[in-house]
Amino acid sequence: MITVRGDGPPAPPPEPPRRRWTMPGPAARRRLLIGLLAVWAVAITALVLFRGDRETTAAPAQPRPSVSSDAPLTVAEVYQTVLPSVVRITSTGKAGGNSMTESATGTGVIANANGTVLTAAHVIDGAVAIKITYADGTTSAAEVASKNDAQDIATLAPAQLPETLVPATLGGGLRVGDEVVAIGNPLGLNFSTSDGVVSGLDRTMARERGGTISGLVQFDAAVNPGSSGGPLVNDRGQVSGIVVALANPTEAGTFIGIGFAVPIGAALGATGEGNGRTPPL
Repeated sequence: MITVRGDGPPAPPPEPPRRRWTMPGPAARRRLLIGLLAVWAVAITALVLFRGDRETTAAPAQPRPSVSSDAPLTVAEVYQTVLPSVVRITSTGKAGGNSMTESATGTGVIANANGTVLTAAHVIDGAVAIKITYADGTTSAAEVASKNDAQDIATLAPAQLPETLVPATLGGGLRVGDEVVAIGNPLGLNFSTSDGVVSGLDRTMARERGGTISGLVQFDAAVNPGSSGGPLVNDRGQVSGIVVALANPTEAGTFIGIGFAVPIGAALGATGEGNGRTPPL
């Protein structure tokens, strides 16, 4: 075999010259900055969406409890609801047939949008002049519109109405044990309130004049002279009766725990409104 010898292995190729870094120009720097800002914005948006999705999944919104419209009112709420409909009644009459006059104080409740006042008949019995005082302090003369002595119920027609007329809501049957609120002017203490329960139904009360009244509501909310004609209100703010009397075995005439009211249906029936059992709609 013949071997040919040369001058040795070929020399390695020379290394390419190293590139030297140069500062990019203004246009290149601007494009680089815009790119970085775009990447940063995308990253922040993705992070926000990711966190929002985790919070929604981990803590779903809890339903809030709703307040039922059928919930009973407190005594304070009943009072505030019905007070604008309550009036003070002052009746003036002749004493002993001479020129002297005597006054009686009672209570009434505005029963409709015409301003008719529902009260007890004995409050205005024998009156020659009647004045009513509204809850806002304004006063007006009034005349008897209807009167039923058998049920001790009367209605009054005021000469003037208050600037804001607020008729009461009438209705609501009562049961023994139901909570009730009485509002009136006992012993001249204007617009007072008391609360109690229905103690009995279909009671009969004997009177010195006018015979007996039957079908009365017995209750133990405190009432006294001056409360007559005032509303007996249930825990929905509805006028369920008209206060007409209190029971007392003595001559003191003060409250000992038994009051009587004409049911609102019977009161309206006595004045020619409704059928005597339930209030008209």
